[in-house]
Amino acid sequence: QVQLVESGGGLVQAGGSLRLSCAAAGLAFSSCGMGWFRQAPGKEREFVAAISGSGGGTIYADSAKGRFTISRDNAKNTVYLQMNSLKPEDTAVYYCASSYERTGTRTIDRYAYWGQGTQVTVSS
Repeated sequence: QVQLVESGGGLVQAGGSLRLSCAAAGLAFSSCGMGWFRQAPGKEREFVAAISGSGGGTIYADSAKGRFTISRDNAKNTVYLQMNSLKPEDTAVYYCASSYERTGTRTIDRYAYWGQGTQVTVSS
């Protein structure tokens, strides 16, 4: 049974930082591209960042470029999202997901499994 468990969310002031973690179990982790998505109230879930199975390739949404960094530790079956210079518009529930593909992708339909999400709230 595949499990993805996010942690690290919370309340932070604008300009602050958070590091999200996603621990995976029950899948061939290093063979899976992993992604982070977010969903704000009343909005659709949107792509944030993705990383290939090896960790050698990363892609980011324009809103995340230069502020967020996705990484992974295959020995720990964990993917991370370091978020710096946070803005109120980053407030959302953040989800990690495992892809059908080895490469990272921004296409939501290419993700097979999802975590339960972790709330990030950025105050102004």
